[in-house]
Amino acid sequence: MTCVEDEDGLDGEWVHWLLDAARARLGMDIAWVSVFTEGRQLITSAVGDLAGMNVREGMSAPLEGSYCVRVLSGQLPPVVTGAARDPRTRDLGITAELGIGSYVGAPVRDADHRPVGMLCCLSREAGSHLDGDSARTVELLADLISDHLRNGPPGAARDLAARRARVREFLASGAVVTHLQPVVDMTSGVVVGHEALSRFPGWTGPGVAGLFSEAAAVGLGVELELLALRAALDVADGLSAPLPVAVNLSPEALLADPVLHLLLEPRDHPLAVEITEHSRIDDYDAVLVATTRLRERGIGVSVDDAGAGYASLRHILRLRPDVIKLDIGLVMGVHTDLARQAMTSAMVAFAGETGARLVAEGVEDEAERDALLGRGVRFGQGYLFGRPRPAEEVLV
Repeated sequence: MTCVEDEDGLDGEWVHWLLDAARARLGMDIAWVSVFTEGRQLITSAVGDLAGMNVREGMSAPLEGSYCVRVLSGQLPPVVTGAARDPRTRDLGITAELGIGSYVGAPVRDADHRPVGMLCCLSREAGSHLDGDSARTVELLADLISDHLRNGPPGAARDLAARRARVREFLASGAVVTHLQPVVDMTSGVVVGHEALSRFPGWTGPGVAGLFSEAAAVGLGVELELLALRAALDVADGLSAPLPVAVNLSPEALLADPVLHLLLEPRDHPLAVEITEHSRIDDYDAVLVATTRLRERGIGVSVDDAGAGYASLRHILRLRPDVIKLDIGLVMGVHTDLARQAMTSAMVAFAGETGARLVAEGVEDEAERDALLGRGVRFGQGYLFGRPRPAEEVLV
């Protein structure tokens, strides 16, 4: 195989060795490392059955529609066990184009901790064996590559000032639309709350995930989250029924003074904050101070995507959330998988002991709903109960 040495001075042979190690350890078909240029990723090194998955070294592809931007923005966990079944990935063009059945990815970062590429492992088959340890393995190897990049020659030329200016221009336009997706009591189908999801019709670059990733890469991630939060709160304040509206925030945004002050402003409508389980938390003590202040104002705290991502169960053990949202990786096919059923029962027991409400995400068919109810999960969210819709179309 030809070794590619990219502009960042990556040692091709060394990187190939790491990629082979990752692929073998995880039992995947291929592995690659890529570097980002504006709006695209260039695969600089790759190993495995590349032809079988339509991948080659030197291949360049748009970031829009990729798993990478979704992992970086928190819209996907770093481990996807069933890409063809997961509603977050099954309709993406790249899933069919590469024949992705399962995926594990972790960012390669520069000295400022900004993502400049990805280490990805993929297989054609679903990966029920993949778990949090798989994510940590790939993250460790990506960190080794990151260290190598930081000590090497200057990276590929990227006009960060121009990229930052583009994101700032979009932020100034304030073009954000809030959609709402219902959370229901699965025993009756009654709506008990909504999750606020942001859409950005004025953004001409890669989609929602791409915008969050680009904003984070140029140091404007919190500002974008603040824009989305303001729009979601405006929607919540305009709803007539007193059903809680949950807003998604990264740990970094939650610790930012403007975000916390906005959340703590007096308002009549009940709120909840969802902290994604696959977002890294570097300072739990600071996050706990923030969540305590939220609870004092009656704002609930949720851990999103429990059971997937960097922290595994650490978030729920440390944060003691009011709501635990089961990741779709546990919900998907739960009616036919004894291991998923056992994990669900364990989460039900944990939630019962700690007083948390358990919500299953990504429920798509009645068999899944019935299996979840049979295991003691009362609340659910997913296409079976309703897709995200513009707030003005939601009658409450």
